[in-house]
Amino acid sequence: MSKIDQLFDQLRRAGRKALMPFVTAGDPDLEFTAEVIRRLVAHGSSLCELGIPYSDPIADGPVIQASYTRSLAKRVKLAEILDTLGRLTPELAAPIVTMVSYAIVYRHGLGQYVADAKRAGVAGLIVPDLPAEEAGPLDEICRREDVSLIQLITPITPRDRALRIAERTTGFIYYVSVTGITGERTELPPEILRSVTWLRQQTPLPVCIGFGISRPDHVRMLSPVADGLIVGSAIVRRIAQAETRPREQVLDEIGDYVAELLAAMQ
Repeated sequence: MSKIDQLFDQLRRAGRKALMPFVTAGDPDLEFTAEVIRRLVAHGSSLCELGIPYSDPIADGPVIQASYTRSLAKRVKLAEILDTLGRLTPELAAPIVTMVSYAIVYRHGLGQYVADAKRAGVAGLIVPDLPAEEAGPLDEICRREDVSLIQLITPITPRDRALRIAERTTGFIYYVSVTGITGERTELPPEILRSVTWLRQQTPLPVCIGFGISRPDHVRMLSPVADGLIVGSAIVRRIAQAETRPREQVLDEIGDYVAELLAAMQ
């Protein structure tokens, strides 16, 4: 079993759901990225997604786009990100997955990226611009190395294609809650509940929901049908304040925010 398989097995046995925060690597710097991840895990996050900065947004809203731009402006390199993870992951009680463009993986070399990520303690990859129909080579490498390849299903994915995507997925399915880009929203469409309920009946894989989740009422709405909830923009927006405010204060606020979301999962 992969680290992510083990995580969801433990959560299922305990009757718990996963809170899965997203942060951008290198915003405002890698040292602070590591501190944020430590704080997120210490406050009870089950898994953390680390965004590898990329110049061309892939369904990223303005908050995450801006964080990528800030990181790239500081010339943060993939090797530096993996080096930071290599020192950080042995401390953590939660797996790390990278959200990464296929262009980066392809340029690095599929086998080399998986090997280097695994060596750094990465448990899985989310590659949002890699269609399931073209994921075979990377899927084969990831399965061989016990690194999860997490794929996305959206509200407009036809059901027959959703089943094909599930077959190419390991770890968990990332269910996109809304058609559009990432970002905080005041309301989420109620049909998510029906769609995720159907999907969970079709696959043994955990189904985790992302995009737009930012408030305790979102958590209370979605927790009954999901295995995990992914929160990105609301955390990245708070991290951005570390450029102008005391960092410890920002970390405390992030910790308080995560604790509030976790309380809503109970």
